Amino acid sequence: MTVRVILISPAMNAALREARFDGDSPLDRSGRERARAAAGAVPVAGLALSGPSGRCRETAGALGLAARTEPALAGWDLAGWAGRRLDEVAAAEPAGVAAWLGDPSAAPHGGESLRDLVTRTGVWLDSLGGPDAPGASFLAVAEAAVVRAAVVHGLRLPTEAFWRLDVAPLTLTELSGRSGRWNVALGRPLTAPPTG
Repeated sequence: MTVRVILISPAMNAALREARFDGDSPLDRSGRERARAAAGAVPVAGLALSGPSGRCRETAGALGLAARTEPALAGWDLAGWAGRRLDEVAAAEPAGVAAWLGDPSAAPHGGESLRDLVTRTGVWLDSLGGPDAPGASFLAVAEAAVVRAAVVHGLRLPTEAFWRLDVAPLTLTELSGRSGRWNVALGRPLTAPPTG
């Protein structure tokens, strides 16, 4: 029962440009334009989903997707650090940032640990398809942290490998397989097809 899961990272916004812990800010003009331009390159899937953040929903809309909001695709809950820049947090809470980067179970911000994020994302990923949905395909606009967590879970990587994965805005990551056995195609840019 092979399942195809296509994850698209949302377009650029000001928070991302500023290295700010915030996935709910709206897209900036450049992000909106790039997402609209890439709409023709979105693969076809049986069900379109979106993370609940404004950035994910706005990207899905700009890509022309009638996406259902999926709570399990919520961005990483960083609680007390939300809205702050990484350099500000590192200056104010160096021990907390060190713990966050070095211990997958740490949650010095009061939100979700990295291990919890990977577990939550993995539960969602493994719930897709099933014996009654062979050949099912899903397309989801999801925050970069969720995409990274899905890859870590899908490939059974050590949780710490999360920090070694980069997901650029408007890139496509595809997982195919089933619970316990996933293959991954990483980071294809979602760009408009050439005209001519």
